[in-house]
Amino acid sequence: MLLLGIDLGSSSVKASVIDGESGKCLATAYSPADEMKIIALKPGWAEQDTAIWWSNLKTAINECTRELGQKKDKIGAIGISYQMHGLVAVDKNSKVLRNSIIWCDSRAVGYGEKALSSLGKDFCLSHLLNSPGNFTASKLAWVKEHEPALYSMIDKVMLPGDYIALRLTGELSTSYSGLSEGIFWDFSLNRVSEELMRYYGFNSSLLPKAAPSFSVSGFLLKSVASELGLPAGIPVSYRAGDQPNNALSLNVLEPGEVAATAGTSGVIYGVTDKKKFDEYSRVNTFLHVNHNNSRSRLGVLLCINGTGILNSWLRINSSHNLSYNEMNNMASEIAPGSDGLFILPFGNGAERMLGNKDTGAGITGLNFNIHTSAHMFRAAQEGIAFSFRYGLDIMKTAGIDPKVIRAGEANMFLSKVFREVLSCITGTTIHLYNTDGSLGAARGAGIGCGYYLTEKEAFKGLTAVSVTEPDSLKSADYEGAYIRWKEIVSAL
Repeated sequence: MLLLGIDLGSSSVKASVIDGESGKCLATAYSPADEMKIIALKPGWAEQDTAIWWSNLKTAINECTRELGQKKDKIGAIGISYQMHGLVAVDKNSKVLRNSIIWCDSRAVGYGEKALSSLGKDFCLSHLLNSPGNFTASKLAWVKEHEPALYSMIDKVMLPGDYIALRLTGELSTSYSGLSEGIFWDFSLNRVSEELMRYYGFNSSLLPKAAPSFSVSGFLLKSVASELGLPAGIPVSYRAGDQPNNALSLNVLEPGEVAATAGTSGVIYGVTDKKKFDEYSRVNTFLHVNHNNSRSRLGVLLCINGTGILNSWLRINSSHNLSYNEMNNMASEIAPGSDGLFILPFGNGAERMLGNKDTGAGITGLNFNIHTSAHMFRAAQEGIAFSFRYGLDIMKTAGIDPKVIRAGEANMFLSKVFREVLSCITGTTIHLYNTDGSLGAARGAGIGCGYYLTEKEAFKGLTAVSVTEPDSLKSADYEGAYIRWKEIVSAL
């Protein structure tokens, strides 16, 4: 059997097809070539037209089916990964009523803060394991107040991945993990939070029926199959937000296991079976993809807005016109600690782990007679790694204390310097894998449709392509530099 994975991001839609038995990728494509448009009608707003999602999904899948030829008829299941925390609203005819308010839209921050105050911090953290924050429920509250006529027409609200499943199958549904991601879920009572729904004045009928992430939610419609060049009747058997799905793609499913990404922003995502929380709500906890009533599996997520974007900014604004590989080589020639040069990577908006402060990036200790471009490149990568250490220290309060970090072989993890610093400063071994969100969604589809009898079976072909161990000779130097870096952060 072949398995199709769809990864709906905010920049592009990627599709991949794998051979279920070997795990080998047979076809992959993404669309558009540049980036999907984000609509910002006001500062802090971010919306996308769901029609653009569907158009690019069709393009990516059609490219895969052309590459596969007649092998496309062997596709036996479809999995979906999607950008988290977005809001899609449809009427009783399943027609989309407005642009999706996506994950990075901040208009609902005040609604979440008011809910936290009104419901009480103790209730929110013990029952929701999160502040209502700027998540899907708070976004819907904004629509309710500012677009009442439109709100009155809403039959169902859903997450971006739920909408894609609706288009594929005609079935309205969501996942338990998705409900927790939208901050609708009561972890103590194991159900939708009646208190939150009552506070916001939401009718429970607004939420679609929920099912496990690994389950068949519908079958590919005949009319849609012809658009996509696929056989009709293929089950859609997996659905998850991008970060839980990234963890799945790296076989991060059991307590103590941790996944990380470091693209424009950085994420640490760890699995636990304990219902713990950070009292300052600097990390977020969701139901992981393999959670069920008899086996608690929670995903604790820490997001750092400013990570790889710092490295990108340096490359774009460098007069040397260097490649990332050249920057990495130059950085490797500088000793740990960058001769006293420190960079804070927090220049991409408010940082949740800093208490939602928007401090901006910072450069400290720059000496015109000592430091060169190579020092800047090194200090940037050290600063990004230090921000991960800072975040991991916070996550320990939520029960996450890893010995191994798993990541895809991409973005900042391509840098040997970054891997070395992160490994040394956290005391963890870093395993890199050649996988991504669309491949993870394909494996998830195989689990959800029953092709794989166990989760372990789905990852039998996944092996680390590189391993980085902590360097005991350099760890002390990095620890000293981190202490100084942390002092600078604490003074912000």
